[in-house]
Amino acid sequence: MKKIQTKDFKIKHSDNVKINELPTRVDLGADKKEIEDEIRKVRRKLAEIQTEIYAGGTPAVYIGIQGMDTAGKDSLIREVFKDINPSGIEVHDFKKPTALEHNHDFIWRHYLTLPERGKFGIHNRTHYEDVLIARIHPQLVLNQNIYGINTLEDIDKKFWKKRFKQINDFERIQVENGMKMFKFFLHLSKDEQKNRFLRRIRRADKQWKFNAADLKERNYWDDYQEAYEDVLNETATGHAPWYVIPADDKPTARLIVARILLDELKKLKVSFPILSDEEKAKFDDYKKSLLNE
Repeated sequence: MKKIQTKDFKIKHSDNVKINELPTRVDLGADKKEIEDEIRKVRRKLAEIQTEIYAGGTPAVYIGIQGMDTAGKDSLIREVFKDINPSGIEVHDFKKPTALEHNHDFIWRHYLTLPERGKFGIHNRTHYEDVLIARIHPQLVLNQNIYGINTLEDIDKKFWKKRFKQINDFERIQVENGMKMFKFFLHLSKDEQKNRFLRRIRRADKQWKFNAADLKERNYWDDYQEAYEDVLNETATGHAPWYVIPADDKPTARLIVARILLDELKKLKVSFPILSDEEKAKFDDYKKSLLNE
């Protein structure tokens, strides 16, 4: 199996990304069974690191996952993180904003669900929805009742530039306060999305996931690709990089994400808390007390 190199998927601010030049499929030189066996090995190691992070109480680890409909976000979360102790991980799936959320800035509801130190926090869809779906459907911005934004004409290029800056500032503040931040874009081809929609329609156990509204959004495919391209170019920073994951093959995408997380988190200086000699000496007394019950 080919070695997965983080640098092959990491986007730098200076890259000037052209999204149609980024692959949606990669060949690791392994079959499905080999890839799934490797995922199991990697996620066990990932769970070990998370246990050390949880025991030490730092840092917080944020994992944001974006992608077009059917890109495999849900199944990736299920398969990559299933070995982690539930006490050390939280998953938040963001839907249409509520009235309360609309009465605050667009990042507010995401801020409330950021992971505490020592935990993994996964956001299935993220604050980037407000420069993606809201860009395709700017009426959603008007629904936010922002002072000074009264018409669609007010939502111009300057508005989106300002929103990108707000996102970069938000992420910088988190990292400067001790958070490790990962942002994954599951890059899916239009043909593969079509195949996955058809699979949902055919299979009784998948039909519940089908939403006719998703087909309407598919009509905006090119617009979404342009929006994602701008997101990658405007918000890939040194402290909060984007990782573009070829998503046409789900097992391969899961392994790449798991490997990137493991390789990057291994660089952290984390370990179980070190007890003092005085504290260690007490264990003999605790042991005797238990044995003498």
